[in-house]
Order: sequence, then structure tokens, then C-alpha cells
Amino acid sequence: MILTTLTLTRIITVYFVQGSLFFFFLYLAFRIIKRESKKLNYLFSAFYICEAIGLLINFIYAPIAEPSIVRVLNFITNWFSFYAPIFLLIFILILLRSEKAITPNKQLIILTSYGILLFLMIFIAVIPDIGVEIIDGAPRWGLIFFVYVTAIFSIFSTIPTLYYSWKIYSQFGDERLKQRWKYFLAGCIILYIFIYTLFINNTNDPKSIFRTLFALIGLILTISASILLYYGVGRQLE
Repeated sequence: MILTTLTLTRIITVYFVQGSLFFFFLYLAFRIIKRESKKLNYLFSAFYICEAIGLLINFIYAPIAEPSIVRVLNFITNWFSFYAPIFLLIFILILLRSEKAITPNKQLIILTSYGILLFLMIFIAVIPDIGVEIIDGAPRWGLIFFVYVTAIFSIFSTIPTLYYSWKIYSQFGDERLKQRWKYFLAGCIILYIFIYTLFINNTNDPKSIFRTLFALIGLILTISASILLYYGVGRQLE
């Protein structure tokens, strides 16, 4: 296995910023599951756990220079990171329509369908010039790969999650519940702003100073989003 010397940008991005997020996500997941063992808790915590798994794999391949290994591990990182928000959607659908309407079979169909569509990005990733290029051990996205991931993520995660979140908000009569849900909705919006900015940032040169700046801004955005999501809903899962 060939190892590479990590740049200051990569060290800050991977081990400082993402390392902080890794432990923070696991902490929130633990807090949610600890409250009570029930399905809604597991679904909500699965969002944080999936994000943490993606970050963990990123730690592993960061110092590796072999392009084929980096490309595979980067794909796994992306898959877990972009798959995580689907659990928020199912969580919201159950709150809106009840678990009798959103049956385990329907949940499985949503999870499987989205997972397969995300998996297909690996076939684009390996195509030269339009997929994922490895530069000094760091990935840079091609335009077609960027468009595919953005489209799938928007259609199956962002749009339905925000739409159904707003429907729930509009149905609340209790002002206290509406205020709580505002935090959750704000957390979703900040999370998606971060993710789309990440998509765009991944098309930049890995050595670019903008990647370092985004890493630091991203830390603030993701922690803010995670806290708002947890404060809005996670603390109430009892």
C-alpha cells in the first residue's frame, strides 16, 4: 500500500474538522437511543450513525495514495454520508402519517431504492474526466458525477424532506410544538446548505485554499444543523 504525505489542508479537513464531527455524531446518536428503545429513536439516530461511519472510512483512506483504493473507499464514504438523510425522511413520514401508513415494507422500499440509486454513482465515478479524479490522494469530482449525485440527492432526499417537514409544521396548533419544529426545520435547511456546498467544493482542486476554508465553515454548519435537529426533535423522543 502506498502512503502519501498529507497537506495541512487535508489534515485540518479530515482529522480536525471531520474528527470533531465524528465524535459529535456518535454522542448525539447515543443520547437519542439511550432515551428509549423504540423505532423512531433508532431511525433518528441512524442518521447520525451513518454520517459517523462515512467519516470513519474517510479517516482510513486519507493517508493512502493508491488511486484505486482511494476511489473505492471514497465511494463508500460518499454512500454512507449521502444515504444518512433518508432516515430523516422516513422519520418525518412516520410522524406525518403514522407507522401504520408508512409500514416496514414501505420503509424498506424507500431505503433500498435510494440506496441502489446512490450505489450506481460508482459506475460514473470510474469514468475518466467525468467521474472522480484522485489528486494526491484526494478526490475531485467531474461535472457529470456532480450532476448525478446532486439530482439523486435533491429528488429523493432534499425536496421530500423539506416538503413534508413544512406540512408537519403547518399542521401544528400548539405554539410550543411549532417552535420545536422550527428548530428541526432550520436544522434540515442548514444541513442541506452544507451538503450542496460540499458537492460544489468537491469539484475544486484538493490543494485549493477554498477547501480549507470550507472545512472550517462546514464544521460550524454541521454542528449547528445537528444541534438544531436534536434540540427540535431528538430531545422529545420519549
